[in-house]
Amino acid sequence: MDKISIQQCFQEYFGRAPEILVRAPGRINLIGEHTDYNAGYVLPGAIDKAIWFAASKRTDQALHFYAADLEESFTSENGEVIFQREKTWANYLLGAISEANKDGIHPGGINVVFGSDIPLGAGLSSSAALESGVLFLLNELYQLGLSRMDIVKLAQRGENEFVGMKCGIMDMFASVMGKENHVVRLDCRNLQYDYFPFDAPEVSLVLCDSGVKHALVDSEYNTRRAECEEGVRILQTLDAGIQRLRDVSPEFLALHTSVLPPVVYQRCKYVVEEIHRVKQACEALVRHDMATLGKLMFETHSGLQRDYQVSCPEMDFLVEEARKNSSVLGARMMGGGFGGCTINLVKKEAVPDFIAHMQEAYQENYQRKLKTYPVQLTNGTEVLNG
Repeated sequence: MDKISIQQCFQEYFGRAPEILVRAPGRINLIGEHTDYNAGYVLPGAIDKAIWFAASKRTDQALHFYAADLEESFTSENGEVIFQREKTWANYLLGAISEANKDGIHPGGINVVFGSDIPLGAGLSSSAALESGVLFLLNELYQLGLSRMDIVKLAQRGENEFVGMKCGIMDMFASVMGKENHVVRLDCRNLQYDYFPFDAPEVSLVLCDSGVKHALVDSEYNTRRAECEEGVRILQTLDAGIQRLRDVSPEFLALHTSVLPPVVYQRCKYVVEEIHRVKQACEALVRHDMATLGKLMFETHSGLQRDYQVSCPEMDFLVEEARKNSSVLGARMMGGGFGGCTINLVKKEAVPDFIAHMQEAYQENYQRKLKTYPVQLTNGTEVLNG
């Protein structure tokens, strides 16, 4: 799907040209995994895989959505946001609008056609792009006066409260706030952010999609959060200023290893070190030091594998296979864990050979096709010229 095809689809479906075209990108996270709910830093960026929207205002209050890729539609005739009890893509759009309504924001009706080239199930946050994209186009069509940060927060609330997924804010933030050839360091404690250049024409980012998602991810995610919270409660008895793991230095944690249960210590160790790694990664980007960035990515994977224990054999295999390749500067598991994609920092001229080798090795070892996606960092959600 692209700008031209989404325009044509809208014309065919609604019998008129759209008033607005919007691109809402997916995202990667360069480094900073499981740090968000510990009030730490993340380092995401918007990518050149996106959901494309074509839309126009209606003269009534109806909401009419058409998912071009699925050839499915949803209509709310009177404009009321009615929760759909069955799991459906419409909930992501409805949830974002529902949260806007709660804040007294009541745009008129809309016709929307959307389609995507974000690979489904790869952990690139297509849901966040859906939520932020529909809010962005409503803001433009009806001049609602929402800032980009307003859109980010409403999109997150929609997924938390309406869809029922208690996700953090990073995905929506990266989709809306991305900047071409940059990653953005988001402070998850106060939502302050800074851009850092990914100015390295000699390297490329390549995602390797394992095609697996183990059932452990949801239950283990909740367990890891609880283990981090337990660590904070114990460490608070030693320093009342500690509110989250963000407040714990590696040196302080090393001094007090014995007060924590062994597993809780492992979890805290990973998070504290990962927050520090994000800072080091930003310093490396400023220096254009891709070798150090890659080393930090490998360290992150080792921590996720051994201390946080959210990896799986497929992810470990992909990272270890990448580590053997002298053209790969860094690789790690990306996302919540137990499947999904690895993100790889690869010398640009070696990308075709890297992809071919990884696909062959994965097929031989797991009898499963490995999908790969070279990605570039792009601007966040934006209106496109007709």
